[in-house]
Amino acid sequence: WFGRDAPVVLEIGCGAGTSTVAMAQAEPDLDVIAVEIYERGLAQLLCSIDREQLGNIRMLRGDGLSVLEYLIAPASLTGVRVFFPDPWPKARHHKRRLLQPATMALIADRLRPGGILHAATDHADYALQIGESGDGEPGLRRVTDPADHAGLPISIARPTTKYEARGRNAGSVINEFVWERV
Repeated sequence: WFGRDAPVVLEIGCGAGTSTVAMAQAEPDLDVIAVEIYERGLAQLLCSIDREQLGNIRMLRGDGLSVLEYLIAPASLTGVRVFFPDPWPKARHHKRRLLQPATMALIADRLRPGGILHAATDHADYALQIGESGDGEPGLRRVTDPADHAGLPISIARPTTKYEARGRNAGSVINEFVWERV
């Protein structure tokens, strides 16, 4: 799909692609598949790809879970990035949250050994669920020591988006998670 053999990172919920573009520019040796359900976000990302002349990003419009399940082969990804997924704050909607045990198991299956799951949220309740779900997945090991970050196959540095900045200005704490496929 990219015309080359390079490590692949899947970004679920890329929005307008601000982070996608910045990280693709910083890591030109990686290929990025950006998944977004909303057409407007993909249109903005497409404009950025064209403006910056980036050849290492491909886009898919659709549900990230379906992409993982039906379009991504086991042990094929070097990384999965999920930044600020919809927290579905009402208790009756928690079942709609993306990062829960079944999804963590699917992500672990799609990551190659040593592959990285990098997630971030500004929703405290969802952060607890994400942490428990990831830590409960036997195929994943949380990477907590910053000294270990240097040896990861993808960077965990990410730009601050407008959405994240608004959350910080409103007093939200950003919870960031990094797991490695064992």
